[in-house]
Amino acid sequence: MSVEPYGADEESAAVLRTVGKVIKMCREREGMTQAGLATAIRYSEEQVSSVERGRRAPAEEFLEAADRVLEAGGLIAGLKKEVEKARFPKKVRDLAKLEAEAVEICAYDNSVINGLLQTEEYLRAVFGSRRPAFSEEEVDRLVTARLARQEVIKSKQANLSFSFVHDEAALRRRVGGRMVLRRQLERLLEIGQKRNVEIQVLPLDREDNAGLGGPFHLLRLKEGATVAHNEVQRTSRLISERKEIQILELRYGVIRAQALPPRESLAFVEKVLGET
Repeated sequence: MSVEPYGADEESAAVLRTVGKVIKMCREREGMTQAGLATAIRYSEEQVSSVERGRRAPAEEFLEAADRVLEAGGLIAGLKKEVEKARFPKKVRDLAKLEAEAVEICAYDNSVINGLLQTEEYLRAVFGSRRPAFSEEEVDRLVTARLARQEVIKSKQANLSFSFVHDEAALRRRVGGRMVLRRQLERLLEIGQKRNVEIQVLPLDREDNAGLGGPFHLLRLKEGATVAHNEVQRTSRLISERKEIQILELRYGVIRAQALPPRESLAFVEKVLGET
């Protein structure tokens, strides 16, 4: 399944068009021009026009200011939750929904640190390295979506467990530069102290590595089913076919066995941090 342009799926577009129509209706009811509204809420006229046409997701501050200036009584400000969801591409919304329903999330990564564990500056560097390059607006949207997904690991939900295995190469690749990587490794050490999180490292000197085929996620859901997520280059897909899941579950078990145990892995991350 090809990756959709961020914010380009029809569901998101329909939400943004509806929000734009509501704002336009309230503005015209007050007899105000786009230029007048822009001045009153301290945004550009082009931004107001783009929001009303459904081409741009308005910021929370935009909605609150427009609601106040147009005396909408909460009608516009009340759309914040819908707009926030519409900022993310459908594949991110679907993945975030599955992660929220999971009781265990397992992941193997061999190129960069897993997205649920990335610092903001690290993930900006990851998205910034993409070629052809994303625009600044696209990078901001991607960063916002990724940070929103990370809420799942901040949850105090007692029955939610995480298992992450990283190839050593992912720990040493200086994405964003030395200091960005140092702060990222410090984040790993911090999250690795959580009782429901296990972080393991598969050293480069190991002769066997069952993960040479690339990164993947396994999400074990509350009702007992397991789904997988795989994203490489311009392809992103959710996998639910039982035979494929069985292969990935077997592979992940082997990868965990080949990696260092969690306590030794954190000591290994500390060693890499000291060398960085």
